[in-house]
Amino acid sequence: MQGERSNNSYDHVLKYTSVFGGVQGLIILIGLVRNKCMALLLGAGGMGLNALLVSAQNFASQCTNLGISFGAVPRLSDYYERQDERQVEEYVQVVRLWSMIAAVLGMAFCIVVSPLINELSFTWGNHTLHYAMLALSVAMLAITGGETAILKATRRLGALAKIQLFTAVASVLLTVPLYYYLRHSGVVPAIVLMAGAGMLVTISYSWHCYPLRLRFSREQFQRGASMIKLGLAFVMAAALGSATEMLIRAYLNVAGSLDDVGFYNVGYMITITYAGMVFSSMETDYFPRLSAISHDMGKTNETVNKQMEVSLLLLSPMLVALLTALPLLVPLLFSADFVPVVAMAQVAILAMYFKVVSMPIAYITLARSRSGAYLLLETSYFVVLLIAIVAGFRWWGIWGTGLAIVVAHVAEMLAVGGYAYWQYGYRGTWAVGRYFVIQLLIGIGAYTVSCLLAGWSYWIAEAALTFVSTAYSIHVLRQKTHLWEALKRKFRT
Repeated sequence: MQGERSNNSYDHVLKYTSVFGGVQGLIILIGLVRNKCMALLLGAGGMGLNALLVSAQNFASQCTNLGISFGAVPRLSDYYERQDERQVEEYVQVVRLWSMIAAVLGMAFCIVVSPLINELSFTWGNHTLHYAMLALSVAMLAITGGETAILKATRRLGALAKIQLFTAVASVLLTVPLYYYLRHSGVVPAIVLMAGAGMLVTISYSWHCYPLRLRFSREQFQRGASMIKLGLAFVMAAALGSATEMLIRAYLNVAGSLDDVGFYNVGYMITITYAGMVFSSMETDYFPRLSAISHDMGKTNETVNKQMEVSLLLLSPMLVALLTALPLLVPLLFSADFVPVVAMAQVAILAMYFKVVSMPIAYITLARSRSGAYLLLETSYFVVLLIAIVAGFRWWGIWGTGLAIVVAHVAEMLAVGGYAYWQYGYRGTWAVGRYFVIQLLIGIGAYTVSCLLAGWSYWIAEAALTFVSTAYSIHVLRQKTHLWEALKRKFRT
């Protein structure tokens, strides 16, 4: 048990960052198959339409899901840790009751706001019915969120991993035939089917663990009220993020075209989503560890800096390699029509160097339950991002949106780091600063090469920079002696 509690070592951070990143990487690979099929069958315009509808779905979901997927976990987890099965079963009923309320609320909200979203998103045609049809998927996402919270709180992590994988596979099997036979008309049914598949897979596991029993009472509503209050700030922040993404895509469609929306969506997905392989461990492993010692700023500093070091050293070589390979990857993963995405994504990749620094620090505010400060910081980031996207697209087209993402993440790092420095006494280390500067300079060098060179000289120079970044990370990790031994054992097995 003592060994399990000593989970603040570099070994632990590397292990769980790698494990959760590996699962996320497999899901991304499955998603690449679906995106490739969508790109070939629907083109940039079809992907742009899908992006608009998905962003609208996410906005409606975030506005109405009541934060159940977050707010239900602490209380239910406490009952589970105390092995109070009666309380666990009763609270599961509370979660499911409020999930049903959120589902009905989500359906109503989606139908009511669909005319407004149509006016903001399109200058041609009437797509109100398309947005209204998303009400079904919003309701199913609410049910899925509640059941997912139950599985998280009761430590069904293996089930959660299987659910993610099965849902990703189902998304390919269900949507590709729709794209093939219905083309653009299949986009809305595909979104609804994906939400339905996720819900069915999730409840098949959750209902097996805790069979469905619903009881309506005043006590159930009262117990759920505290859960909703806890998740409110996170609902507002997530809804604001979804609204910002929806507004960005709507602006690109109005000021440009659906093709521009598709280009932006692909570039954003490449830079933000794929880098999430390293970030995926933070909510699952890093955040609970940080929450447990949030009262001790010395231990907090140590935990944050170790997570930052490992994440930065793991991610940086991947960023240089991704930047290098984009001229080949984009046509391969999508189609030749998406070549304009390359320049936008290459500059946007630089934003991830700043995100990998700001993200571990941002979790300090979450660990201390400062929901108001968290909401304020998130709002500031989204405002900067929206303004930067509008300005960047107006002046430099789709490439300017990539530059805007970098500007927004620089501003976020300064805001989050400054707030944690003055409010909590967070202090970085010289080691973190050194790793960040060296790897950032290598990344800037790789981007400069992409702008100035072509042909064999491009590939040779980029390969050299990728090697330097990788070698530096390995050299530093080897100095953390246990890490290197753990890696060798891992590869032997």
